[in-house]
Amino acid sequence: MLEHAISAYGSRVNRTPNLDRIAAEGMRLDAVYCTNSICSPSRASILTGTYSHVNGVSSIWTEMDYRVPTFVEALQQDGYRTALFGKWHLGEGPTATPRGFDAWTVFPGQGDYIDPEMIDPQGRRVREGYATEIVTDMSLEWMDSLDDDEPFCLMVHHKAPHRPWVPDEKHKHLYADGSIPEPDTFFDDYATRSRAVRGVRMSIADDMGGEDLKVPMPDGLRGPENRAARMRWKYQIYMRDYLQCIQSIDDNVGRILDRLDERGLTEDTLVVYTSDQGFFLGDHGWFDKRLMFDQSLQMPMLMRWPAEIAAGSRYEAIITNVDFAATFLDVCGLDAADALPSNQGRSFRPFLRGEHVDGWADAVYYRYWEHDDPIHAAPAHYGIRTADYKLIYYYGAGLGVPGASEARFDPEWELYDLSAHPAEVHNVADDPDYAEIKAELEAKLAEYQRRYRDEPYRGPDTPHPDWGPYDAGVFERLALFVDSTRAAK
Repeated sequence: MLEHAISAYGSRVNRTPNLDRIAAEGMRLDAVYCTNSICSPSRASILTGTYSHVNGVSSIWTEMDYRVPTFVEALQQDGYRTALFGKWHLGEGPTATPRGFDAWTVFPGQGDYIDPEMIDPQGRRVREGYATEIVTDMSLEWMDSLDDDEPFCLMVHHKAPHRPWVPDEKHKHLYADGSIPEPDTFFDDYATRSRAVRGVRMSIADDMGGEDLKVPMPDGLRGPENRAARMRWKYQIYMRDYLQCIQSIDDNVGRILDRLDERGLTEDTLVVYTSDQGFFLGDHGWFDKRLMFDQSLQMPMLMRWPAEIAAGSRYEAIITNVDFAATFLDVCGLDAADALPSNQGRSFRPFLRGEHVDGWADAVYYRYWEHDDPIHAAPAHYGIRTADYKLIYYYGAGLGVPGASEARFDPEWELYDLSAHPAEVHNVADDPDYAEIKAELEAKLAEYQRRYRDEPYRGPDTPHPDWGPYDAGVFERLALFVDSTRAAK
C-alpha cells in the first residue's frame, strides 16, 4: 500500500503533499506492522496496547472486552480533553460505544461515504456531505472549542479509503486515463504458495464485484479466456477510485495541519498519521488485506512533533500497533505499566529522538483468527517476521470465531527470504537449504507466543478468548452482500 498511494513513501502514481509535509517536518517510520490485519482488531490493539486474544477483538464481528483499559481513558483521567470523530467499528450496542471520550460522533459499522448516518450520545442522524470532509469539520469544530492551554487527544478516524471506494465529486477527474502502473506481482501465479493461500477470494479478476466497480462489466471481458484483460480493466477502476479517496484524505489532513498552525499549536502537538493495517493494491493480483504478506501487514506511520522529532528523519526498527498506546502515554508523561495493566507493548519514544534502545524486539508476531471467513475465505494463521525472513503457519482450522468456517485442512508452512526475494513469491519452506533457518524461526515463533501469552493451535480444544457479540443482523446482511457481489461479477 505504501509505495502505491503515499508519495512520502515513494508512490509512482499520486502525490500527497500534506501527508508528505508530516514526513518532511517529522519522521517517516518504515517498519511498522499490525498484529492482525483487519480493521476492528487493529483498532482495538491501538487503543489498548494488547493483542487480539487479550482485548477480545479477533474479527470484525466481535466487541472489545471493556475490562481492558485504553490509553485514551488514561489520558482523560490525567486531565486531557479527548474526542473521536469518524470510524469506530468496535460494536454498536450499549456496552460498545466509545468510552474515555469527552465528545464522539461515529459511523455505524463501516459507514457511508455520501450523507452518512452517524451516532453520538444523543442518538443517530444523517449528516449531509462527503464523509471525509464531515469528519474533518467535526474535528476542527471541537478543536476550536478548546482553550489554547488545554491538553487534548483528538482521534480523526476517516472511513476512506475503505471499500467500496466512493470518491468526492471534486476528485473524480483524477487518474481517469487508465494508465495506473500495475505492480510487479500483479500476475503472480501462486506456484509455490500453500493451498490455503491459493484458495482465498481476494482476486481482482474473479472476486471484485459490481458494488466495488460501480459500472457494468463489458460482456467481452467475461469468461476464463479473458481473465487477464478483465483483471486489468477492474484494476484501473479500483485504483482510480481508491486514489481519488486518498486525495480527499490528503486535502483534509492539510486542513488540520493548517489549523494547528493558525492556533500556534504546531510546536508542541504530536501529529500521527497511520492506518489500521495495510492493503493489497493489486499486489499478487489481490485486493483487501488479512494475509501476512507485507502489503497487508505493513502500516504507514508519519509522526511530527517539532519539540522532539528532527525534521526529515526516518527510522527502520520493527514496531507494531501494540506499541502505539505505550508510546502515546509516554509522550504525555504517563507510564503504560501503571496506566494500562494489560499492556503488551513498549514505548518507542526514544526512536523519535533518534536514540538506540537495548533489547528492542527484532521480530513482529502476527495472528489472523477469522478462519475461512464468509467473504474472502482467508485461512487462520500466525507467524513471525524479522528483518530478513518471514515464517507463516496456516494451522488449518478456526477456534469458534464468529463468521469463521469449521472447515479444516492440513497445516502448511510458508517461508520467505526477504533479503533474496522481497516480493514474497518464492516460498522456500520445503527447501532443504533453509531447514536450519526454518527451525530457528519456529523457535522464535514459539518464544514470541510465550512472550505475548498466546496459545499455539493444538486442535479444537485449544484455549481461546471468549468472543463477544457484535450485531445480531450482521450475518444476514453479510449473506446478502456476498450474494449480490457474486451476482454482479
